[in-house]
Amino acid sequence: MDADWPLSPTPLHLNHGSFGAVPRFALTAQAALRDEMEAAPVRWFAGLPDRIAAARAEIARFLRVAPETLALVPNASGGASVAFAGLPFPHGGEIIVTDHGYGAVTMGAERLARRRHGTVRTVHVPLDAGAEEAASAVIGAITGRTALIIADHLTSPTARFLPVDLIGRVARERGIPFLVDGAHVPALLETPLAGVDCDVWVGNLHKFGCAPRSTGVLVARGPHVQELWPLIDSWGAPLPYPRRFDVQGTLDVTAQLAAPGTLTGIDARWGWAAVRARASELAGSGASVIAAAFTALTGEDHTVRVGMPAGPMRLVRLPGTLGTGPGAPDALRARVLAELSAECAFGQFGGVGYLRLSAHVYNSTADYEEFAERCVPVLTRWAGPVSTRSTPWPAPSPDR
Repeated sequence: MDADWPLSPTPLHLNHGSFGAVPRFALTAQAALRDEMEAAPVRWFAGLPDRIAAARAEIARFLRVAPETLALVPNASGGASVAFAGLPFPHGGEIIVTDHGYGAVTMGAERLARRRHGTVRTVHVPLDAGAEEAASAVIGAITGRTALIIADHLTSPTARFLPVDLIGRVARERGIPFLVDGAHVPALLETPLAGVDCDVWVGNLHKFGCAPRSTGVLVARGPHVQELWPLIDSWGAPLPYPRRFDVQGTLDVTAQLAAPGTLTGIDARWGWAAVRARASELAGSGASVIAAAFTALTGEDHTVRVGMPAGPMRLVRLPGTLGTGPGAPDALRARVLAELSAECAFGQFGGVGYLRLSAHVYNSTADYEEFAERCVPVLTRWAGPVSTRSTPWPAPSPDR
């Protein structure tokens, strides 16, 4: 694996989910595309729309969706911004989000609501809620003013799936536009949009798919497709969706052009089914090792009961109040990187702090054993005094 990835042996890489990692062969392919662009810029940009169209057709086949439904965008958040600008939203309307949502997308929803003098309602979904309970929480919040529903396919802060198939079915029946944030899902699921009825679905190929950054996809279906426009107005404006997204002026889109070869290259080297299985096993066993290390020091149960868990992404409960409070997860991430030389993701939910593990094929069991041995004792000290328990730690309170 070391020969296939440019990752440094230090720090520990336990957070593939945030920014991904790009294999060497993909970086080489992207560099060759950049050389081609710089060698003859006029020829490059004149022929670029056709090359982008060909790339998105290959990506559509990989995601098992129709090419005419897929456009390429910088990232999932950029795709959400396209949806906010294009989907109909009446004056005084209401947007439903969940308390598992990605912060930047929720901020975009709030900005849309402010522009239209509307409101955003945040629905609580218990961390351990199964599909029916989670769907009922969202569906039960719908009112006559609900004009947009947003749900994560796989939640970033809490590493769980949400039942977007069940939510989408009701949204379509009631004529409410539905945006699904699937940032982490491309390549993590073999057929990510199977059974999902939504107006817009966005995802990143540079997360689990390991494509060069930034490569996002937007899949649009339903009555509002032709109301969706690129973030940049360019010469493709007279074209229909998705072709208008193929014309974006002088942007460097070598990452998007290299993405299809990355997806097929990983499949040829390791096989996507094997990658998913290995990453899921590593994340699961790694979470168990780290949780046990915390338990040995605190006497508390640090395992996390998650409804609809995501295989390659797992949570471990942090001791005490570590990682909680405004800005605390990001501050902890920075401190762990600076002082413990480990790239990690931290989050909080329901007043509890969590370590989020996100594994890929380049990880090994030794990574998690090292973190348990070297980092867990330090994190426990940072948490301060914690009580010793002989009974399991209770599930997070639904009150926020």
